[in-house]
Amino acid sequence: MYSRELKVAKNNRITLGPSGWVYINTFVLYDTETESLWYPFPEEHLLRCVSGTLADSTLPEIPSVRTTWNKWVKEHPNSKILKE
Repeated sequence: MYSRELKVAKNNRITLGPSGWVYINTFVLYDTETESLWYPFPEEHLLRCVSGTLADSTLPEIPSVRTTWNKWVKEHPNSKILKE
């Protein structure tokens, strides 16, 4: 998971979504504000802009947990799921 706050972007935030591109079996992301492309570099713990007006900008990784719902709810029994 990466921060979406970037000092050079309008309103200091970007909105990331799928670009439709894949590189080395990893999705390339797209930001809707500048149409820049972003690729994760896990060894550096950051998301780097690889193409567009924000090229060479980075977004830091933020703490997160990858788990299953069953494991999560055992550790956090008061958790709830939001539904539309």
